[in-house]
Amino acid sequence: MSETPDLECRDICKSFDDFRAVDNVSFSVPQGKFFSILGPSGCGKTTLLRMIAGFQKPTSGDLLIKGRSVVDVPPNKRPVSMVFQHLALFPMMNIGANVGFGLRQRGVNKTDAKKQVERVLERVGLAGVADRAVSSLSGGQKQRVAIARCMVLEPDVLLLDEPLGALDLKLREHMKIELKQLQSEFNTTFVYITHDQSEALVMSDQIAVMNHGVFEQVGTAKELYYEPQTAFVAGFVGEANKFAATVEEMGDGLLTLRSEAGRVITGVAAGQGLAKGDRVRVFVRPEAVRLSRAPQDIIGNGGEGTVQSVLFNGANSQVLLRDAQSGAEISVALPQTGEFRDLLQGDTVHFRWDAEQTRVYADG
Repeated sequence: MSETPDLECRDICKSFDDFRAVDNVSFSVPQGKFFSILGPSGCGKTTLLRMIAGFQKPTSGDLLIKGRSVVDVPPNKRPVSMVFQHLALFPMMNIGANVGFGLRQRGVNKTDAKKQVERVLERVGLAGVADRAVSSLSGGQKQRVAIARCMVLEPDVLLLDEPLGALDLKLREHMKIELKQLQSEFNTTFVYITHDQSEALVMSDQIAVMNHGVFEQVGTAKELYYEPQTAFVAGFVGEANKFAATVEEMGDGLLTLRSEAGRVITGVAAGQGLAKGDRVRVFVRPEAVRLSRAPQDIIGNGGEGTVQSVLFNGANSQVLLRDAQSGAEISVALPQTGEFRDLLQGDTVHFRWDAEQTRVYADG
């Protein structure tokens, strides 16, 4: 018999007048997993999180924590805690008082509360700071205090609402790793919402990509990146070159496409339900495109391009090419070998990508 998930949503809907913010969403999160809901602003992810927390009531559907429905349970009685983007620490209280706030609300005696606070601060790497002022902490330390304040209550599920959004880039990169380590350390189920794909890809065991109130795809980071099921997921997760095209030929399960700019793309695996003459959207990852200085190296989909610009960013550097045949702009991840690090604007190079690295979706 499979273990009861820590969190389960069954056909959850939330409507505001004639607008449906969350539309029949179902998912479950096993115990101790890091589950992220990734999507653009306005897709419904915050509304969904607020329903799990109990701040909003679903229009229909059911919410279960540890197998028990909590739809009619008020927020303060649910075994969940929430970390907000702006952390909501109390500036007039010291760190220990901030972390122990929920314990005091529950009527835990002072001695026990102090022990629990010290224990949880130690686990988040902040031993011995209970008497210090909140203002003495760095952004990353405040983040850990906010998490400690939730974890001291031993919730079944910790909800995190874009908690890294207010941090600078370098600290955000550091905190992504730290949050994942904290989640493993506590072995608590984390449900994390973000519009930042990098946060979701790095930290999550499972990711749901949300758009217009529905989950377009749920999977691991690798599944979403390499096997996107919809055009939205292909375009939202990771970088991609995008082309509008028409299906010219079909045969043996393979397609020949012609892009709007006139480029012919061959040998592409046929997507479901596609027919000759259909308009499609084509996606090719920048790292799937190979560069060469010699035209004879180009076999398959590719051609000649002129370097428009080189975007230097260390190991993440890219070159933007103008396709000589179609005039389309193509983004290429520069190879790690350094072979093309001397490319300059105006240089001519040859490029190609393999047919199996082309993703095609019906347009519309």
